[in-house]
Amino acid sequence: MTEQVKSAALIAAVEREDAAAVAECLRAGAPADSRGSEGRTALMIATQRNNLAIARLLVEAGADVNARDNVQLTPFICAGANGFHEILALALGAGAERGSVNRFGGTALLPSSEKGYLRTVQLCVDADLPINHANHLGWSALLEAVILGDGGRLYTDIVDVLASAGADAQQRDRDGKSSLEHARALGQSRVVDILSGRNPLDALSPALRQVRHLIRRYDYAAALRALAVASPETEDVCDLHYYRGYTLAELKRYDEALDAYRSALALRPQAIEFRFYTANCLRLMKKPEEALREYDLAVAAQPQLAFHRYHKSNYLRELGRHEQAIAEMEILLSQQPRRYDFAFHLANSLRSLGRHGEAIEAIERAIAVDPVNPLYQNHKSQSLTLLEQQARVAA
Repeated sequence: MTEQVKSAALIAAVEREDAAAVAECLRAGAPADSRGSEGRTALMIATQRNNLAIARLLVEAGADVNARDNVQLTPFICAGANGFHEILALALGAGAERGSVNRFGGTALLPSSEKGYLRTVQLCVDADLPINHANHLGWSALLEAVILGDGGRLYTDIVDVLASAGADAQQRDRDGKSSLEHARALGQSRVVDILSGRNPLDALSPALRQVRHLIRRYDYAAALRALAVASPETEDVCDLHYYRGYTLAELKRYDEALDAYRSALALRPQAIEFRFYTANCLRLMKKPEEALREYDLAVAAQPQLAFHRYHKSNYLRELGRHEQAIAEMEILLSQQPRRYDFAFHLANSLRSLGRHGEAIEAIERAIAVDPVNPLYQNHKSQSLTLLEQQARVAA
């Protein structure tokens, strides 16, 4: 059997998530860094499926956690960007390049801060990833957590972790605005207090401070036990439901976590941050349609708030539903036409569908706001090349 045949067999086994077959292929001599379509290694494929067992087999066989695919993504950064904390920890122990960046210039810490993956943020901070590194959009992890967060309980916890690790609240983006200024403009009062040195989390009861301490130590079972003795008569009940839901989800008790979040919504229907938590829980349960409905309920409750629509569009892109993602980004841009990040995401989805002319028009919207950013200029240049290639094929 040739090495090419062995590699193909390994890739096929990883794609169907057959751990026994993967182990057999490796024993038969298949290269651990065999590549499939789009330059993705076997480990990248396992990472994208969040299959820890297969990822561990490949790493133990010598797979490179820093190997880049055709879009310059590595398994390490992919794990961080998707909140796959178990594979992220595996990669950190297998020689992950902590300062490595994706094609947008972001380390693993940045997308995890953007998307609300608290545990992943903690792991990245504990692994000493550069705390104030800025991507090509000019955003640090803290800026991402503020601009793309909602200032709710989860993002307040993320901001607290980042600030405690030395994130600079005065670091400015390409518009000249700091995280603190963005938080003020967005009405994120708890975040403003943290970044101003008046941490509202210090005012929590001793019981909830202990819960947060245990979460920071990754001791979720102990945190859940501490929550069991916290009194609903002296606590904000929604705080209790939030921390209970979070710890249960980290313990993979997703049905119970969902019940906790829904209990908060039953008490306070206006607390729509909990729709984000229910959507995340349903995503972990591999129930995409139900997760999308949670985003839609949040959007319907506050249609002018970008947060839930933006994160829905992110999820749609992860699902490969670019047509739907495009529709959401168009609405977001109609509400905030100067958001170059929205235009950039729109251009990427259009490119994924081979609509290169429209991708050029979309990225020109970003260029109009930030004309000297090479990220957008390079994107346009690439789309022009792809459009020419497309025209030659059509001819």
